[in-house]
Amino acid sequence: VQLVESGGGVVQAGGSLRLACKASGLSFDDYAIGWFRQAPGKGREGLSYIFGRSRDYVGSVRGRFTISSDSRRNTVYLQMNNLKPEDSAVYRCAAADEYADYDTFKADEYSHWGQGTQVTVSS
Repeated sequence: VQLVESGGGVVQAGGSLRLACKASGLSFDDYAIGWFRQAPGKGREGLSYIFGRSRDYVGSVRGRFTISSDSRRNTVYLQMNNLKPEDSAVYRCAAADEYADYDTFKADEYSHWGQGTQVTVSS
């Protein structure tokens, strides 16, 4: 299993970015994909997950971020709008087996991780 993130960068506050998580070695029929972030000096924060038609968001990003998947490309996207300086972090996608408690946003429930992509939002 391999997960590779892309799409990070530097953007001004109020701007948008779309992150991509390209998965190989797994099927979206069997795994949920989640997005997490970690800023310097802070803990890892679960942001969103998608599994089939089910998806959810943590409160800090709900209404600003949208998760989607393209099964033909085996890629999950995270569209991030109205970005704020506090959104600056390393963003990582992760995969959880369908039987895991992936909807708890707990990192321990996710067994496979990408290396991450940096998002920096300037004020």
